Amino acid sequence: MTVLKIAAGILALTVLPMIGVAQEKAAVSKVWVSDLGNGTYTNPVVDADYSDPDACRAGNDFYMTASSFDAIPGLPILHSKDLVNWTLIGHALKRQPPFEHFEKTQHGNGVWAPVIRYHNNEFYIYYPDPDFGIYLTKAKNPAGPWSEPVLVEGGKGLIDPCPLWDDKGQVYLAHGWAGSRAGIKSILTVKKMNAEGTKVTDEGVIVYDGHETDPTIEGPKFYKRNGYYYLFAPAGGVSTGWQLVLRSKNIYGPYERKVVMDQGKSTINGPHQGAWVNTPAGEDWFLHFQDKGPYGRVVHLQPMKWVNDWPVIGTDSDNDGKGEPVITYKKPNVGKTYPIATPPESDEFDSMQLGRQWQWQANPKGVWYTTSNQGFLRLYSYKAPEEAKNNWEVPNILLQKFPTESFMATTKFIFKPNARLENEKAGLIVMGLSYAGLALKSSKDGLSLIHAVCKKASDGKPEEETTITRINSNTPIYLRVQVTKGAKCQFSYSLDGRIFIKAGAEFQAEPGRWIGAKMGIYCTRTTQINDSGYADFDWFRVEPVSATEE
Repeated sequence: MTVLKIAAGILALTVLPMIGVAQEKAAVSKVWVSDLGNGTYTNPVVDADYSDPDACRAGNDFYMTASSFDAIPGLPILHSKDLVNWTLIGHALKRQPPFEHFEKTQHGNGVWAPVIRYHNNEFYIYYPDPDFGIYLTKAKNPAGPWSEPVLVEGGKGLIDPCPLWDDKGQVYLAHGWAGSRAGIKSILTVKKMNAEGTKVTDEGVIVYDGHETDPTIEGPKFYKRNGYYYLFAPAGGVSTGWQLVLRSKNIYGPYERKVVMDQGKSTINGPHQGAWVNTPAGEDWFLHFQDKGPYGRVVHLQPMKWVNDWPVIGTDSDNDGKGEPVITYKKPNVGKTYPIATPPESDEFDSMQLGRQWQWQANPKGVWYTTSNQGFLRLYSYKAPEEAKNNWEVPNILLQKFPTESFMATTKFIFKPNARLENEKAGLIVMGLSYAGLALKSSKDGLSLIHAVCKKASDGKPEEETTITRINSNTPIYLRVQVTKGAKCQFSYSLDGRIFIKAGAEFQAEPGRWIGAKMGIYCTRTTQINDSGYADFDWFRVEPVSATEE
């Protein structure tokens, strides 16, 4: 019990009222479920791009957040009772500051690796914006509302913060450095904060230099156990790195170094960066990511144990103190079995709110969309920025993460363009550094179905459009993309929802900037008048790939 009390600021043990989370209806994916239903699970526990995951425990509940970059709402909040079955209960960031800056797309910028902690009956999220500094937002209820972010320390290149409420009364903040902004990387710094944890109070001390043995060390997670200060930190690069742990009896070091997990003989590349949590029964577990290219960084769960005051993560068959990732393993012991649950994917648009899986490419405006009790989502065509060369720079594109390696996404909608406008578009898109999709496009001659491909969209290259067929106005259309292993995308369309006709060549999905590819829907225009057209989306459904169409 002494050890647990020491770590209380990080691994909270107070019983937290369920604040309505237990009433959440669990969404169950049709394409990826980690829980095998027999007391075991298979990795990844979340096969979607929740990169740089961090987690904490409050009573019997676990909460996780992740990087969200420029996507809004940002800072996703996921909840689990067993570390395997996760639901998305909300977001901590409804709009991203500075607000005017994030009204435009800012690919790769914004929220980098955040940390979530439960302290003094409140949830704290510290998140870095590498261009502006480190922010703090707090909440009594992890489902929200969350406080307006306050700047804990301003400056460029400050990344990956993590607080530690020391049992000696001082509050500290550890963080890494982004070489692209700060001009230096591969070092970790520890700074003091005020008692409230809202402001850094000194210039800090570099406690570890990884240039020689641990290049690109970053993402420190700060803990205290058995009188040791621990920094869990990834090193070696996103897709190729290892999980490092540093320890010292003195908060400023010197720190001993140990690699506690790497790929080993497993198929899980670069396993690192995440969170140590324990169960009420005292088991230790570690959540981390794996970079899967166009699928983004997915979340794995590893068993963890302590040997001679060093953590060993994963399985250590040769007992050298360094583990490697597991694929299938016994679920955590949390005292009972909980229902299978996954983050949401499909959306019938029957609610007054968008499904929590949806994110915009910038801070949203109230005129982009409306939901209704009539069972559809209406997207209004909104003029693309003058400087936009393609959809990479269009903020009002509604996107969600790829949910696994192989799946099929279909949407049904009716497009009602403004008769006084041309070049309004509404459709389905797979977005990344390059993108492709199907859309209805208006002209003075009526509506056409087009297949659009934009190679090197992030470099400002133009779309290439191919007209597929003419479409009658006010006719419902079904657009589909089938994604197969390797993130290969085949688009198709249907006028009756049964027979789908392939449109365009197979498209190789690409990651975005620090993220995986995304899919979604949009409605845009290139001309500004005093009104807009709109598209009414009936539903968006994610299902297994059809065996007859794969």
